[in-house]
Amino acid sequence: MQVPFDLIVETDGWPAEDTLKDLCAAAIAAAARESGGLPLKSFCLLFTDDAALKDLNFRFRNQAKPTNVLSFPAAPGDEDHLGDIALGQETVFREAQETSIPIEYHIAHLVVHGFLHLQGYDHQTEAEAEQMESIERKALQHMKIADPYAGDQP
Repeated sequence: MQVPFDLIVETDGWPAEDTLKDLCAAAIAAAARESGGLPLKSFCLLFTDDAALKDLNFRFRNQAKPTNVLSFPAAPGDEDHLGDIALGQETVFREAQETSIPIEYHIAHLVVHGFLHLQGYDHQTEAEAEQMESIERKALQHMKIADPYAGDQP
């Protein structure tokens, strides 16, 4: 499954660009497989720092704090673009360290998560969260990545 996306690495310290491209392509293909297919639209993945994510989070969500991943669906009427996904380095790296998972696995999970948001999935309600997390688990299984929510369960 060919995945049409642009990759922008804005901050030093992320895995090598070729590694990110391969990792993101695999994560998106797995997410598309579990969510009903890959839309034939382009999208962009931005790998940046927490300062940039904090700015985006404030401008678009009115939250003055950094976060791990943000998704921005394309504007209505933009038939060729699915949207954009941005990841903040310090938060992503800290979360991976705190949960003792390889950074590549955490990046893959966040890319799957962001891609599902672009596909219209959300987690505002418990039912929505369960559906989205189920798709994430299945997508990550295809990549041989353990359930990222296993520690959240009682």
